[in-house]
Amino acid sequence: MLQVKLSNRIQEAMEEGLILLQDLIADSKKITILSQMGEKLADVYRNGGKVIACGNGGSSTDASHFAEELTGQFRKPRPALPAIALTDAAHITCVANDMGFDEIFSRGVAAFGKSGDILLALSTSGNSPNIIRAVEEAKSKGLSVFLFLGRDGGKLKGKGDFEFLVPGSTSDRIQELHMMALHIVIECVERILNPENYLE
Repeated sequence: MLQVKLSNRIQEAMEEGLILLQDLIADSKKITILSQMGEKLADVYRNGGKVIACGNGGSSTDASHFAEELTGQFRKPRPALPAIALTDAAHITCVANDMGFDEIFSRGVAAFGKSGDILLALSTSGNSPNIIRAVEEAKSKGLSVFLFLGRDGGKLKGKGDFEFLVPGSTSDRIQELHMMALHIVIECVERILNPENYLE
């Protein structure tokens, strides 16, 4: 009986993700936003800039995953692209201890961010104080801001230059689609900067 109930729940979970994905596919504005993010990030790289990524919990690992795809490689070999994920444990615990948890990402932006760079921030609620502070710091330094949000966008809605919102009700489904969207942005960057890797 337990196995049957789990099977039903697994199918329901997959269907939840599929419905959210289908809604995103049907929304031409969402597709345009990802294209614009790819074009903007490629332009930043052409001009010698970088991207700084941050998030809490699962979104922190998504930020790290995003950065390693750029500093390493995505599908085929190509030059390394500068990306920093603000996930260093020593930095986070130092700033949280001395200045408060709300400053852990803004301090990283202050240290590494330069005008013309990009801050890519992920928040499934849109209400994380440390992400809000990072966005404020980024804007004060002349960085462009990419936001990956969930639910109704929360307090961060409207504060990014480009915003990709997944209107899911749980963080897990939102994060799954955030990661797909991040991979798509990376592919867009590669198609622009390294079209030879995508010849049919």
